[in-house]
Amino acid sequence: MRVIELFKSLQGEGKRQGAPCIFIRLAGCNLRCSWCDTAYAWAEGEEMSTGEILDLVWRLCGTRICITGGEPLLQRAPLLELLEKFDVHGYSVEIETNGTLDFRDMQQYASICMDVKCPSSGETSNLDLLKDITPRDSVKFVVADLDDCRYAQAVISHYDIRGEIFISPVAGSDYLAVAQYILDQNLPVRFQLQLHKIIGVK
Repeated sequence: MRVIELFKSLQGEGKRQGAPCIFIRLAGCNLRCSWCDTAYAWAEGEEMSTGEILDLVWRLCGTRICITGGEPLLQRAPLLELLEKFDVHGYSVEIETNGTLDFRDMQQYASICMDVKCPSSGETSNLDLLKDITPRDSVKFVVADLDDCRYAQAVISHYDIRGEIFISPVAGSDYLAVAQYILDQNLPVRFQLQLHKIIGVK
């Protein structure tokens, strides 16, 4: 499995925001979002075995794991092997995915956070995957402007999304305008800033 980095920090976003978490950032991505803040994950990364990853995770002394990227589902076979091991050892796992690849075979081992790509990203997600989101999972819209907010609203109106929905402004965008749009439109979402960027941790 190709890994970019493995570290412990506070979860900066999503359902577990603020909780201590071990992050496994996998290498490679099939998208090139215009505002991507982890472009370094497009690199090859370091090849690591399942055993090596398990050992490093054990040394970090945590129970919550976030597998992110890049796009982690590009490494489907080794990722499933790793998830099975985490399940045996009782870890609680979340996978962050860009919503372009089928995640159903992962859901027995991990909750899914599907990042639906908005127009400002220059990319698109497969919205048909939203039907597979369960109450255990979540959906995130990263928005840069009000056009993105309107897109998110249209998607939310059209699809029956069973998981919790987050709207997260791109770092440096007009946070107040996004918050006001959510209030004005009474959107069934949770507004969320990236905590790790606010407090200055990885």
